[in-house]
Amino acid sequence: MSKLHIKKGDIVYVNTGVDKGKTGRVLKVLVEKQRAIVEGLNMVSKHAKPNAKNPQGGIEKKEAPIHISNLNVVDPKSGKPTRIGRKEVDGKLVRYSKKSGEEIK
Repeated sequence: MSKLHIKKGDIVYVNTGVDKGKTGRVLKVLVEKQRAIVEGLNMVSKHAKPNAKNPQGGIEKKEAPIHISNLNVVDPKSGKPTRIGRKEVDGKLVRYSKKSGEEIK
């Protein structure tokens, strides 16, 4: 399996789907399924039964995973979505923006 271009904590842009055009921070990356959970995006309603933690029950809103092919990392310089490249700097592989050449932390 190839390495993913998205990491936890990245600011990403959604290319397609209901939340197209929105940006958000990656909370979790599901490597096996090639998906990422983005803060505040792709919200789904989950019906919860009453339990000790939530005695009322009801409908909860939570983030659903988005396939990483539908996400682009946002360029730190311009704030626009960009593709990611990898290059070796001081013997370490770093990710960089294809648009500006800026290194992505």
